[in-house]
Amino acid sequence: MSELSDRPARAVAGTPVAHESARLHATGTAVYTDDLAATRRDVLTAWPVTSSHAHARVRLDVAPALEVPGVVHVLTAEDVPGVNDAGAKGDEPLFPDEAQYHGHALAWVLGETAEAARLGAAAVVVDAEELPSIVTVEEAIAAGSFQGIAPTVRRGDAASALASAPHVFEGVSVVGGQEHFYLETHASFAHVDSEGQVFVESSTQHPSETQEIVAHVLGVPNHRVTVQSLRLGGGFGGKEMQPHGLAAVAALGAVRTGRPVRLRLTRAQDMTMTGKRHPFHATWRAGFDDDGRILALEATLTSNGGWSLDLSDPVLGRALCHVDNAYWIPDITVHGRIARTNVTSQTAFRGFGGPQGMFVIEDVLGRVAPQLGIDPAVLRERNLYRPGQTTPYGMEVRHAERIGEAWSRVLDESEFARRREEIAAANDADPDVKRGLAITPVKFGISFTFTAYNQAGALVHVYRDGSVLVNHGGTELGQGLHTKMLQVAATALGVPLAQVRLAPTRTDKVPNTSATAASSGADLNGAAVKDACDQIIARLRPVAANVLGVDEADVRFEDGRVHGGDPAASVLFGELAATAYAERVQLFAAGFYRTEGLGWDPATMTGTPFKYFACGVAASEVEVDGFTGATRLRRVDIVHDVGDSLSPLIDLGQVEGAFMQGVGWLTLEELRWDETDGPGRGRLLTPSASTYKLPSFSELPDELNVHFLERAHEDGAIYGSKAVGEPPFMLAFSVREAIREAVAAFGPAGHSVELTAPSTPEAVFWAIEAARQASRSVATDGARSTDAARSTDGGREAGAVDAGATDAASRAARPGRVTAER
Repeated sequence: MSELSDRPARAVAGTPVAHESARLHATGTAVYTDDLAATRRDVLTAWPVTSSHAHARVRLDVAPALEVPGVVHVLTAEDVPGVNDAGAKGDEPLFPDEAQYHGHALAWVLGETAEAARLGAAAVVVDAEELPSIVTVEEAIAAGSFQGIAPTVRRGDAASALASAPHVFEGVSVVGGQEHFYLETHASFAHVDSEGQVFVESSTQHPSETQEIVAHVLGVPNHRVTVQSLRLGGGFGGKEMQPHGLAAVAALGAVRTGRPVRLRLTRAQDMTMTGKRHPFHATWRAGFDDDGRILALEATLTSNGGWSLDLSDPVLGRALCHVDNAYWIPDITVHGRIARTNVTSQTAFRGFGGPQGMFVIEDVLGRVAPQLGIDPAVLRERNLYRPGQTTPYGMEVRHAERIGEAWSRVLDESEFARRREEIAAANDADPDVKRGLAITPVKFGISFTFTAYNQAGALVHVYRDGSVLVNHGGTELGQGLHTKMLQVAATALGVPLAQVRLAPTRTDKVPNTSATAASSGADLNGAAVKDACDQIIARLRPVAANVLGVDEADVRFEDGRVHGGDPAASVLFGELAATAYAERVQLFAAGFYRTEGLGWDPATMTGTPFKYFACGVAASEVEVDGFTGATRLRRVDIVHDVGDSLSPLIDLGQVEGAFMQGVGWLTLEELRWDETDGPGRGRLLTPSASTYKLPSFSELPDELNVHFLERAHEDGAIYGSKAVGEPPFMLAFSVREAIREAVAAFGPAGHSVELTAPSTPEAVFWAIEAARQASRSVATDGARSTDAARSTDGGREAGAVDAGATDAASRAARPGRVTAER
């Protein structure tokens, strides 16, 4: 067991504790970025002037805005002393002269009040020369409108394997995007101090990159800009890249006016202006043997990146790395490309392309199982990774047996077989309501695929009274990272949890931080915090040995006391800290961690991009109404791998929350843009909670059982734990597959159900209608076959009717070389 993963006895890590800000959240007293503006005087509010065209060349006349009472200044490109760009790729002008999407911010009005700024923005005259626009990924494919990389993951010879496969299927799978809908919209608050330092409070997941973007817009070195992230009211990836330009606007306004500037988007602005999960379009061909084992897969994945690159390159890369999900595919070729369209620049979202990649193989298996004549659960289990097998990009699936262990546990604990029989009986008895029960796995790689991001820093202070202050490079999004870091520090120093405090994340305390993303926040920052604490313990150990009169090797730090093997003969940690200070021993340390064992070649898409894989399995039962397509989630059973949990209550909440967010993506949350050629082309049609359906209490399962995989210690990770933020999101595939099975119950045996995603009640209803039509076709064709038989031989036995089914029905009922979708 590695030193990093070795957890001491009586550790605070691993104990169930409440979120460190739970009381503040529950009472409404937690302070967020925009709340800080209320504590300052003379604060100006920034309001955007936005485009009403999907694509247009624009010229602005800001003079009318300056005549509006309360308007102080209008920020335009002329105000930028540095670089007029808010992106990391140089393709996102902060003040553009060409609007690239409906809602694109063209200028920002600074007003004494929000109302004054709003009226000022409305007064700006925008002269727009409309240009041709591309809204959908299908339009982009037809026009050849692409951007960024076009990677390929390849193993073996998929073309040859498909040519010789007994059963080949082909199809198109399309999955929609998703709005982050964090409770706190994007917010920034900036001011310039007496020394000329620009201080920015930002609701950002990546403070260091926010710092860099602000600095280059202002034309100053990074050390002139400090970014602090107090806490975020949710992020889910939406605040990894997109806060930078907004923070730069606030900072630029503060520099130009000499007054503090706040910027907080309204909900409608946030949804209209900011990026979302990438929608994906995939074409595929899959080959299987007679037993249902996958032989080969060829696919092309096209993501809708929107108007600029943002994080579309790495999102696509991770999607290609997760097309296999938890299944062994011997021969595979998967191409990727990024469509450039005139909609919001799509960005990171929980799973970061992994869900879209996994969607493809899960959709393939769900659609072909009936045509192969194999139970979908059997088909999936038969193709699960086994020990010793490697991913298409060449990484060994270490601990592959854990996928099978989780699968077996879910089958057993959910009483899968018994409930399947009950569901079949219920479906036979009720023609209008059908149930489905499905089981799906997840295997998700943990680490940034951009290797340089796999590092973290921390600063730990031990004061003379023994109290501890921790700074680290991660941000608190509500996910409980700070809580876990408190537990790591308390464990490493051997003190009670109450003795440790977390300070807000700041770029002048821990520099060059990585984004809090990729589910790596606890892994990276926890290891850095432990490194700092270990340095302090190493300095305290000889002091303690001298005080206690014992050998250094015998010194123990436990429960706030220090002893040499006999807890009765001990000193308080605070007493030891005071003694160490008197002896001029350093009581603070900077910790650092870099993930070892990574090696990734993005050019060839081969190597070891991940430290490890997190796995899980879910079984979900649904009930579908045949008249409305409405779905009710009856029961969910989950077994998920979190290693040796750092904080069980936090991890439980993460599994439950991620799963339900995944359910929303796959069944409810539908983003729609105006695709017509009218004046509203490119406008987001779902810009609020009244038009965009989110999961609520009514969508929760009647019964939700979540268990952690046992004996899953992860050697080489902080105290043996595993990441938990993103992997459970993809357990929601079990819900969509259960819906598919319920819909299939409305149709004939062997009917392959095609479901759009999200599988909204409308989409489910039309799938049910297709299944019913298939049943009617089978019945009609069967009757015709019977009549034809009677006319030739005077009648045949009733049991022979099935053998006389039409070609269409027989193709649906038996395995063979078929086209799943044309």
